[in-house]
Amino acid sequence: MLSIGEVSQQTGVSTQTIRYYERIKLLPEPKRAGNNYRVYSDSDVERLRFVNRARQLDFALEDIAEILAFRYQNAPPCQYVMNVMTQQITVIEERIGDLQRLRDELVNLHRVGLTMPEDIEMKQCVCHLIKTGQSNEDVNDE
Repeated sequence: MLSIGEVSQQTGVSTQTIRYYERIKLLPEPKRAGNNYRVYSDSDVERLRFVNRARQLDFALEDIAEILAFRYQNAPPCQYVMNVMTQQITVIEERIGDLQRLRDELVNLHRVGLTMPEDIEMKQCVCHLIKTGQSNEDVNDE
């Protein structure tokens, strides 16, 4: 049997997070030692490692709970997991697209900012471009 500190060390999950997972039922309520301290088994550690890895893959806590429910019912969660991964991939691809657009906009603003003089009134400087969302072409048209 392991203490919560030992489980935390073995899994890299903080004791606060372990307690939180217990409150939301991702981990079963632990057994208690004579001193009323939590004690955990190897199966608790294995389950916590699974939860932690799923979180690293950005699975939602609700999805993890559903996967664990399949396991508890001795039903294979494979199709459910595959569906969750498909959704995750779609979300990640959308995020990547958003980040690429953001990068392109910042690169353009930086390029334009390098060509602009310091402007105390901030009417023709990069700060103004950020505020107004203007591109270099818009500035040159004025």
